[in-house]
Amino acid sequence: MQIGIRLHDINTELAPEFQTVEGRMQKARQDGFSCIHLALSKVFKGMDLDGCALTEGLAMHVKHLCEYNGLDVSVLGCYLNLAHPDSRMLQEIQSRYRGYIRVAALMGACVVGTETGAPNPEYKMDANTHTDEALECFIRGLAPVVECAEHYGVTMAIEPVWKHIVYDADRAVRVLNAIASHNLRIILDPVNLLCAENLDRRESVIQDAIEKLGDYVATIHLKDYVQNGNELSSIAAGTGEMDYTGILGFIKERKPYLQVTLENTTNENAVKAREVVERIYEGI
Repeated sequence: MQIGIRLHDINTELAPEFQTVEGRMQKARQDGFSCIHLALSKVFKGMDLDGCALTEGLAMHVKHLCEYNGLDVSVLGCYLNLAHPDSRMLQEIQSRYRGYIRVAALMGACVVGTETGAPNPEYKMDANTHTDEALECFIRGLAPVVECAEHYGVTMAIEPVWKHIVYDADRAVRVLNAIASHNLRIILDPVNLLCAENLDRRESVIQDAIEKLGDYVATIHLKDYVQNGNELSSIAAGTGEMDYTGILGFIKERKPYLQVTLENTTNENAVKAREVVERIYEGI
């Protein structure tokens, strides 16, 4: 297992030398991480990363920084709403994805990742988010993006999230079957499949996702949670209520050298979170 970190979680509270993209990468490697989840807009501050800005030079700059620091880009994140109800806006979003796919191919990013949106401009869960109509809308929005990924030889991966259109393993399988592309894979985040209503079935929800989506998993996100009333708050691995035995056992048994990215860490707890995950993994 190769453990990484979201580069934007190495944040600007650090000393000035770690506030640049170069500094964040240096810090990631110093803290023992081998790969990064890269959200360009969150680390290249003040830059409008539209199609004009997604240049070959930007791709090579990131590639050279990663090579210098011994890091891989496990996920190039482009988490925009592919189920946007406005057709003109949807076309702009799809164009942005095509730009990310193009630069991903140049920089050698392992996956271009996306969540699965909501059927409204606000990208918020509503009464229609879990409907079949919303799912069909997302599939229509995703299909041409995956076609572009095929053209560039890039892996596109969707991340199921309870509050989004693809909220469980069965919905994800429907997307995989509808698109039917070898370039479409899964980012599996066990905590993102949980909610207050299914928390008492946590183990079965996660195991169901492993059984149905395991062959398609390209990378895994790991974080923890605490329950606050009807909401789950995401926190760093090892600081909440999550049991990692099932997901880490799956990685160890079936996913050699899988890249696993920690989420919701802080400057203070990132190393400890990595050590917790590594300790559990070694004990399985």
